[in-house]
Amino acid sequence: MARWEVSFALERRAGVPLFQQIARAITADIRRGRLRPGDALPGTRTLARALGVQRLTVVAAFDDLVAEGWIVTERARGAFVSTDLPDPAPRRFASGGRSAAVAERPGFDLLPAPAPELPYDVPPGALLFAPSRPDVRLAPAALIGRAFRRAIARRPGALLAYGSPEGHPRLREAVARMLASTRGIAAGAANVCVTRGSQMAVSLLARALLRPGDVVAVEQLGYRSAWESFRLAGARVVGVPVDADGLRVDVLERLIATQPVRAVYVTPHHQFPTTVTMTAGRRLKLLELARVHRIAIIEDDYDYEFHYDGRPVLPLASADPAGVVAYVGTFSKVLAPALRLGYVVGTAPLIGRIAAHRSHVDIQGDRVLEYAVGELLDEGEIQRHIRRVRREYRARRDALASALVDRLGDRVTFTVPAGGIALWVGARSLDVEAWAAAARSRGAVVITAASFALDGRPRPYLRLGFASLDVTELHEGVRRLAAASPAENRARS
Repeated sequence: MARWEVSFALERRAGVPLFQQIARAITADIRRGRLRPGDALPGTRTLARALGVQRLTVVAAFDDLVAEGWIVTERARGAFVSTDLPDPAPRRFASGGRSAAVAERPGFDLLPAPAPELPYDVPPGALLFAPSRPDVRLAPAALIGRAFRRAIARRPGALLAYGSPEGHPRLREAVARMLASTRGIAAGAANVCVTRGSQMAVSLLARALLRPGDVVAVEQLGYRSAWESFRLAGARVVGVPVDADGLRVDVLERLIATQPVRAVYVTPHHQFPTTVTMTAGRRLKLLELARVHRIAIIEDDYDYEFHYDGRPVLPLASADPAGVVAYVGTFSKVLAPALRLGYVVGTAPLIGRIAAHRSHVDIQGDRVLEYAVGELLDEGEIQRHIRRVRREYRARRDALASALVDRLGDRVTFTVPAGGIALWVGARSLDVEAWAAAARSRGAVVITAASFALDGRPRPYLRLGFASLDVTELHEGVRRLAAASPAENRARS
């Protein structure tokens, strides 16, 4: 036995567990050379008596020291200071006595990257008229939490293991039933792939459909994040104008005659950002063009559930015997963005391609959440939640429209949409970009048309989202907007 003796006292009120204090004290003696490699330590019983603690406390300290590499134990011989100690003081590789740090620049070339899709920069206390966000305050958090806990309690073995990249069968089946009953899409579970939000759905479709050099026709104005997904797949994005009847299919037809259009990306129900609905005639013409020229239609139906006046128009996918439509939907607007649940509906071969790509990117989704949401759909809970939220959003739409008329009068123009979660507001004789900057300084953040333009060129429009603000906030936000408008400022001067 080495002549090592206990030279430390334990602080029983220090808030640090006793076994950790013992381990730290022995480590400190090894660091300063009082204990050297190969030295024997007292037995656990001997050390426990010397310190006035239970033997199990010393055993726990020794276990920690073994795990960290400071000591080794040998059966029938005891514990010894390791001859292969951890680095007692981390080596310093940087000059000037400072710790080594990650280099400021990579030592290799990086490829160009798209501009990141970051959260909107909203100053403290400001109100954001978010273009496409729901109100997370309305999310059925308790309902989802109970369903999640119930799912993991009932089926822990199955749900915590690896699963199919297409998503959990229960949710796929529930989505197929929902689409058949509410949107006229005669899909089965084999036609559904669950994704982490609609953005992943679009990205996977880009991987499965596009080759470098392909042309994707998109709405101009439109959804920038989808465009970036197509560009990352090597495709060239070409804008097609939108008017009061939706995508200009006649312009698309001329484009198809001159360029190798591989896919068309559309939001025909509540067009993003203008909120217009594509007419029946244009829908039929678009489907026929796609059938004849073997072009994929990516239909992004991001807010189908929120239609307030009359019956919602059925998706293109509901009238697609040729199999040209890949239909994208999401639960992010219905439940909450953080849950990241979207889906793609299409032919079984397309779903197989998407799943193959997904398996190399994400392997699978959150099986527990998918099972829980599938159960809530089967029980009708999500449908009841949608009806409650739809009533609230309709009231917010009407409140925003009324406030704009009352406070901004003939300075703006808009048509109240039959559905969606935003108003497309035109500005009369106003510099929209200057107005938006002035509004921001007064605590109202708005997104102008330039954010939705392929060329980034300003247009005299704003997309004012109403879903994420309650009625009181909407009135206050419009008051700030009005106070920032040039006409209001001139009246005060």
